[in-house]
Amino acid sequence: MDEKTRVPPGQRVTDRFPVLHVGDVPKFDPGIWDFKVEGEVEKPLKLSYDEFRKLGKTKDKSDFHCVTGFSLLDNVWEGVRFKTIAKLAKPTKKAKFATIFCDGGYTTSLPLEDLMEDDVLFAWARNGEELTPEHGYPLRLVVPKKYAYKSAKWARGVRFTEEQELGYWEKRGYSNTADPWTEDRYSGLSAHTMIPRIVRPIAKRL
Repeated sequence: MDEKTRVPPGQRVTDRFPVLHVGDVPKFDPGIWDFKVEGEVEKPLKLSYDEFRKLGKTKDKSDFHCVTGFSLLDNVWEGVRFKTIAKLAKPTKKAKFATIFCDGGYTTSLPLEDLMEDDVLFAWARNGEELTPEHGYPLRLVVPKKYAYKSAKWARGVRFTEEQELGYWEKRGYSNTADPWTEDRYSGLSAHTMIPRIVRPIAKRL
């Protein structure tokens, strides 16, 4: 597959990894950090960082598409598949979605059918190096087939739900489906309306 067929419409390829996030970078203390799995599950979980990293490391190469318009190709992520967490927690029949909650209050939600794909990871490393705190260390979700605001930084847990919950950006007008191939950036408003209202002011502040 050549580069042209790998880059969604409206995106530009870069070899830099810009830093964009909401709020301050949280401090990581491995002695008190934990990862919780709750909601519509048979076996709620609470894992230390060491326990989490021992669940079964995997690597996956995928592309990364930011809603602001850049694409970063051929990232090799290292971490634990979302489906590994789900198998341990055993979602109930009611569970159709999962909300990822993070340090700093950030959240996002996706259908389980999207999260259970093999390329969806909770990652701690990229291209052979540990993530920097600015890029989500100690743990970030990676959902390659969605715009990157679904790839939440500083993940602290998963809540399985029957109904989909709106996350931080979704409450502020961003699309809940976030499909880069259909330029599904915004919910109910055109890109020309939303870009000056949301993307540009945020980029300026960051």
